[in-house]
Amino acid sequence: MKRRDFLKVAASLPVAGSVGTLGSVGSAQAATPWENGTEWKKFETVTRVEIPAQKGVAKVWLPMPLSTDTDYFQTLGNGWTGNASVMRVIQDPEQGTKMFYAEWADTSAPAVVELTSGFLMRDRAVDLSKPGKAQPLSAYDRAEYLKATPFVPTDGIVKKTALEATKGATTDIEKARAIHEWIVENCRREGSVRGCGLGDVKALLETGNLGGKCADLNALFVGLARSVGIPARDVYGQRVTPSQWGYRSMSAADNITRSQHCRAEFYTASHGWVPVDPADVRKVVLEEPPGNLSLSDPKVKLAREKLFGAWEMNWVAFNYGHDVKLPGSAGAAIPFLMYPQAEINGQRKDSLDPDSFKYTITSRKA
Repeated sequence: MKRRDFLKVAASLPVAGSVGTLGSVGSAQAATPWENGTEWKKFETVTRVEIPAQKGVAKVWLPMPLSTDTDYFQTLGNGWTGNASVMRVIQDPEQGTKMFYAEWADTSAPAVVELTSGFLMRDRAVDLSKPGKAQPLSAYDRAEYLKATPFVPTDGIVKKTALEATKGATTDIEKARAIHEWIVENCRREGSVRGCGLGDVKALLETGNLGGKCADLNALFVGLARSVGIPARDVYGQRVTPSQWGYRSMSAADNITRSQHCRAEFYTASHGWVPVDPADVRKVVLEEPPGNLSLSDPKVKLAREKLFGAWEMNWVAFNYGHDVKLPGSAGAAIPFLMYPQAEINGQRKDSLDPDSFKYTITSRKA
């Protein structure tokens, strides 16, 4: 779909929408923070990649918003423009992670591509104090979200740590909460880590250096949960707008090029997929003004309580893929697809180095 056609379609779609028995957007039933929202908000993001003129073949892989609707997200579609010889949506064959792909057979002229995505989102929360009703997890999904990966093993020091953290807990919810609390108590956000980190759980625990960013600390939650039999997954995505909950550290401006953020979920038969984000609790500790807050600070205590079971949806989810093999690439798998990726003449570019690989991502509330 061309971008101009996408924009026409997106503009014609109503902002109001419903899932189940929810109220429509703009109704008087606007949700308070930390409650499952009834108000759907419409956004558009634009990712633009520019590759300078040089000889050879260039390939680009771009993360996209979830292709499957959820109770907190609805896609409005994607459109693109550019001078690439190939532009299409593809997916990795093992996990089904969808992405946009562009290829230039010759880059003797500057290579440009632009991906536009439209979507609706609303705040998300699961009330774990009340009985829930969940759709059963398929046997395939249960196996998928319990399995070990190269960066997220479930044996050895990972399982040992999880058993210690969950000692005395009996239900999956109690165990998941214990893991969440263990990470908040024992880990820290490390500002010197590049990007969002690598999510190498084994290295994190073996070195005893429990500092990292969202892809590290939330992958740790996933690994610990899986090791004690709780299906769990990382959710890779990006903040798209300022926080309405008053947290500067959990906000994004219109230019969201460096606003990538990983979250996590665990599954319980009583409530389904439950959102968590211990990494953002540690981000509040380090970055919320005036900075380096204590765990007893009211801002931290509130985030700690609410980020077990709730997400503010000023953030768009991309995918759940671990150790993603980029289709068409001879290079190694990447830990996750949250940043644009590029190769020129078979050489992988550094997605965190703007001098090596130039791209911009912007967002607006539509």
